[in-house]
Amino acid sequence: MLEVLLCSLITILPDYLFRKYRQGKAWGKEITFFTMWYELRWGITACAMLSISLVTLIFYYHPSTTNAAPLFRTVSIMPEKSGRVQHVFVENHQKIKAGTAIFSMYDESQMAAIEQAEANIRQVEAEFSTAYAQLTVAKSNVEKARSAYMRSKNEYDRKKELSLKGNNIISESEVQKMADTVAINEAGLSASSANQVSAQAVIDNILPAKKASAIEVLDSAIVDEAKRTVYAHIDGELQQFALQPGDFVNPMIRSAGMIVPSSGEASGREAVQAGFNQLAANVIKVGTFAEITCLSKPFTIIPMKVDSVQSVIATGQVRTNETLLDVQERARPGTLTVRLVPLYEGGLDGVIPGTKCVANAYSYHHELIASGTLSTPETLYLHMVDAVGVVHAIILRMQALLLPVKVLVFSGH
Repeated sequence: MLEVLLCSLITILPDYLFRKYRQGKAWGKEITFFTMWYELRWGITACAMLSISLVTLIFYYHPSTTNAAPLFRTVSIMPEKSGRVQHVFVENHQKIKAGTAIFSMYDESQMAAIEQAEANIRQVEAEFSTAYAQLTVAKSNVEKARSAYMRSKNEYDRKKELSLKGNNIISESEVQKMADTVAINEAGLSASSANQVSAQAVIDNILPAKKASAIEVLDSAIVDEAKRTVYAHIDGELQQFALQPGDFVNPMIRSAGMIVPSSGEASGREAVQAGFNQLAANVIKVGTFAEITCLSKPFTIIPMKVDSVQSVIATGQVRTNETLLDVQERARPGTLTVRLVPLYEGGLDGVIPGTKCVANAYSYHHELIASGTLSTPETLYLHMVDAVGVVHAIILRMQALLLPVKVLVFSGH
């Protein structure tokens, strides 16, 4: 409407003034509602053509959207295992810090697992005492076997030497019998030494590994027991949190509540996400200036600039499934997602995350014009493009004034 009014000032109005003062035709006589088209046909035609061109020019180079909002994310509060709530340490809408305990659950089986793991460690420690005693016995048996072997070896050597001197002092059978005794004692020494090595291996390798395994089981049980208490991992505010002692929590069914971040990119207090028409893809670039007005902060125009432009359109995403994709099902065009940040610090103060906003983006060709690389017609055209952005700025301010009225009066609340 504003564009039509502006165009009529330089088309229909001059046509009417020409016919009134130059041709002497007056409104109500020659010019009436019935003869208006014939009498003012040139002005009306020019106004229609100029209005359509101006609207197209404005909406292409200075796109607008009502699909804008400061989006925020939520962090679900869920335990890793199901359980019944024992204690609740916080309340709904309470602001909490990272590391704050939210609620705890009781699980008798977990306490039993910890006690069993501790008992296994004590059992391994008792096996150490037994192993040391067995090692002492094994060492004693080695010394005993070595002593027997040395005695028999010395006796064999003595008798062997006497048998070699002749005179039938020592019989050959007696020497052989002594040799067998030496062999038996040597085998006994080897067996005792093997038993000592085995006992030492139990102390050095088997029992330490067994104890380490028992300690790992205990640590795992303690970690699982600590999971009975759920903590906050970010700073934020609790929402939809209504747990009470005795409630059963199952992470597979639903979360126990959610945390809305109080700061950072995820809080929705640093940027606004806007979805523009796909035709604006060649116009909106990083650094493009913009303005928004939001329902939660009425009658206020907030200057913004484009911080990033999403490189894909969400409606084009494809996921592999058992049915072939029919492009007809995606006939509705998606929007060009743009991230807007305040031009000045604190620009989004007072804007509630998630609120509905209206956004305008404005083409700005001053640097291109100042570069001197354009021809005169191109320079004039871009000057005109930048100038008509004022019309869209005026429209946005009118929307800012009428938005509360539209919502409160015409929304049918």
